Amino acid sequence: MRVNRISRARSRTAVGLSVAALAVGATTAAGPAVAQSKAAPAAAPACSTAYKIEQKLSTGTTWRMCWHYESEAGLVLENISYQPKGEAQPIKVLTSAKLGQIHVPYDDGKAEYDDLTGAGFGQGLMKMAPGECPGGTIKTVKIPNAWDPQHPNVNGLCTTTRSRGHAYRMEADTGNKVFQTQGKDLLIYTVNKVGWYEYISEWRFQDDGTINMNIGATGSLSPGDYDAGDGRGWPIGTGAKAYATSHSHNVFWRLDFGLDGSSKNKVEQYDSVVSPPRNGNEGPTNKTTRTKVTKELAGDAQNMRWWRVVSDTGKNKDNHARSYEIVPGATTKYLGRPFTKHDVYFTEYKQCEQFATNNLLNCGAGAGKSVDKYVNGQTLTHPIVWVNVGFHHIARDEDQQPMPVHWQGFSLAPRDVTAMNPLTPPELANQNGHVENGS
Repeated sequence: MRVNRISRARSRTAVGLSVAALAVGATTAAGPAVAQSKAAPAAAPACSTAYKIEQKLSTGTTWRMCWHYESEAGLVLENISYQPKGEAQPIKVLTSAKLGQIHVPYDDGKAEYDDLTGAGFGQGLMKMAPGECPGGTIKTVKIPNAWDPQHPNVNGLCTTTRSRGHAYRMEADTGNKVFQTQGKDLLIYTVNKVGWYEYISEWRFQDDGTINMNIGATGSLSPGDYDAGDGRGWPIGTGAKAYATSHSHNVFWRLDFGLDGSSKNKVEQYDSVVSPPRNGNEGPTNKTTRTKVTKELAGDAQNMRWWRVVSDTGKNKDNHARSYEIVPGATTKYLGRPFTKHDVYFTEYKQCEQFATNNLLNCGAGAGKSVDKYVNGQTLTHPIVWVNVGFHHIARDEDQQPMPVHWQGFSLAPRDVTAMNPLTPPELANQNGHVENGS
């Protein structure tokens, strides 16, 4: 779904605005988190009321954060904290979270775009109608260095809540009662138009502490891209005359963790290996090993491999270090460029490294412009996490008109953030650990 050339040509005039846009965004954003003592509570969001989001869900969990808007990256969420019932203070999770790039190469090799830093993603914020934000509030966003300076303000940021179905279900031991709760989420999203694309950037904060980050692509198939042949396109419409060109959507997210208010988080990788039965065992064995990631890493998802970011200062009530696990979503890895060949990157914090490709800020002589170049052996003391999720879009008749949303994304799952399920009913609050032994 290639965007129209007029929009692309226009975007080139905005390239020089990035540094200014980041500076504008910084006026409503807090700086990097400062390490706190273990006894110190997580700081409240440092922003004015207009840029603050606070939502207590009906199940008792409260999410708090600040937001601002950047010229290229669009919506940025900052100082994100999570407070389930039973926790006296908010638990700081992320210092900042935003899109790092949307890279769109076409299968015929004739076009390749960086939609954030080369095509005006942030400038394309769309006005939402009330029906697009059911039960919620649409906030006004001022676009920095707006291409249309007469209309910089757009009613384009939705915050709302939504049910997601069962959070859990368990029949009591006595068989005469069922414990169940319907989960609730805080949703925050924008719609950004890039030519024929319309991207829905969704951030979903669950009442159990999980964070879901998704991009939904919708809009129209580009009417100028029906010139592909077999193997590089798909016939759309009557017969087999017009082939819509296939392409990839490689979406990057940039995450700056600040667990428990400290930027000094640790990264760990876990791998499990299944071995055949031996020593008279009935089944195979499975052993999981931990590897501490102490230096910058370009990581590849493999079977039974996962990563977590671990707090350096905070522990839950069971005395276990708080952490968040990175849970990749479905992906189609694009092997055409070095920066898309890996699923996750852990890099040492550097203020100028803001975009995964076509980075517009000056990082000095010889510095790379893409995330693969940021990985150069530095020790991780303040890790930045970049997650890459790809989707190969081979169009179909059902993609017109308009095109149904196709989603791609990943999750951050709490691991030992609380001592028990934060939605545990009071009747089961004593069932922590080895219940049979009463421990």
